[in-house]
Amino acid sequence: MAVSVPPRPLTTQGSKFVDGFGDAVRLRGICLGGWLNMENFITGYAANESLMRRTVADVLGAERADRFFERLLSEFFSEDDARFLGENGFNLVRIPVNYRHLQHDDAPFEVDQDGFRHLDRAIEALGRHGVYSIIDLHALPGSQNQHWHSDNDTHVAKFWTHREFQDRVDVLWRAIAEHYRGNVRVAGYNLMNEPADPTGRVVGPVYDRLLATVREVDPDHIVFLDGNTYSTDFSMFTEPAPNTVYTLHDYVPAGLGRSSEYSKDLALAKFLERSEFARSTGTPILVGEFGPIYTGDEAVDAVRRQILADQLDIYRDHDASWTAWTYKDVGVQGLLTVSPASPYLQHFGDFMAKKKRLAADQWGTDGIGEREATQPFQDLVAREFPSFDPYPWGRFDWVRTLIINLGLAQPLAHEYAELFRGLDDEQLEAFVTSFSFAACDVRATLLDQLREG
Repeated sequence: MAVSVPPRPLTTQGSKFVDGFGDAVRLRGICLGGWLNMENFITGYAANESLMRRTVADVLGAERADRFFERLLSEFFSEDDARFLGENGFNLVRIPVNYRHLQHDDAPFEVDQDGFRHLDRAIEALGRHGVYSIIDLHALPGSQNQHWHSDNDTHVAKFWTHREFQDRVDVLWRAIAEHYRGNVRVAGYNLMNEPADPTGRVVGPVYDRLLATVREVDPDHIVFLDGNTYSTDFSMFTEPAPNTVYTLHDYVPAGLGRSSEYSKDLALAKFLERSEFARSTGTPILVGEFGPIYTGDEAVDAVRRQILADQLDIYRDHDASWTAWTYKDVGVQGLLTVSPASPYLQHFGDFMAKKKRLAADQWGTDGIGEREATQPFQDLVAREFPSFDPYPWGRFDWVRTLIINLGLAQPLAHEYAELFRGLDDEQLEAFVTSFSFAACDVRATLLDQLREG
């Protein structure tokens, strides 16, 4: 069925989103994680994306590696995926993007126009099926937060201390806004995913600068601003800017296996805390990320489905729009999952099991792994530095990040790459097609919940 093209871009009107036809609309969608910004738990590798790509290129050679990743991007999200989302009632997709698609470190102030090709393709495909797109800059030069999903190979967010990185992002957003100015399929621009400025003093001025740059080029599209400390802290904002949305992320610790304590009242209290700035200023509420992790244990997953149901109830009650995390992965959290029988999981399944045993991914693991090795170091730091409480998530996360998510994940990245050695092009193509819509399984219970949300 043909979808009418709206005459104007989506905009905000008070606390509502208003579509191009002038009708109020509640946005309900999903994040396209792991595609233009790859993440280890989504596609199965270890550590951060740029390290993974380098190690795979060392094994395959640069030309074959480029061809493999290009094909993977083409198959991971296609017209079939866009059609599926539109037919199931979703009207928004948030597309995380790594800056490296558009800007290279050896030419830091140039914009690679060819880097728009997959983003353009997805936006147009989604638009044909009535779905808006948010362009989300998920990994910034220097890394805007302390973890792997900003393509950070350390535990330091250098973006906040290096003006050059901030200048590069200003150039990037000017180019993105110029490229999509007037495109009614684009819902707007998410200037940075989950900023984590340890001082809390730099993020506000950086946002002011980037917002001014975008508005100079494109006065019409919505701008989405994540709060500091992984989109949970909005204290740097005072008066709301026009046509701007202050986006919260709303993960429930019990849904991630990080707490045994849960009630709907606790989930509501955290949502109200994180949405307070939007509610108090009468601006639209968008929950940019949320959703539990699934384990395969039915008793555990039943509780996590209830957590999701509770969250969706809360969002309906507060007229909150949302994009769930995430669309497609290797079986951790995705609406679509790569089949266990696929060539990709058949080849890399043992590696992923080892990665999980070692807790090398922060997402979907207990953060402990081999307790006899990790716990003594946790105990040592706790004993010797009892008042140590580093930003953003405290001692346990700091130690886990250094000794597991870096110390173990980085050598695992080389082990992952070695599994490509000796493979022919037919085998590589089989890995790629494992991620295609036709080859993936739909998590039916999750689809039913989100369709009703």
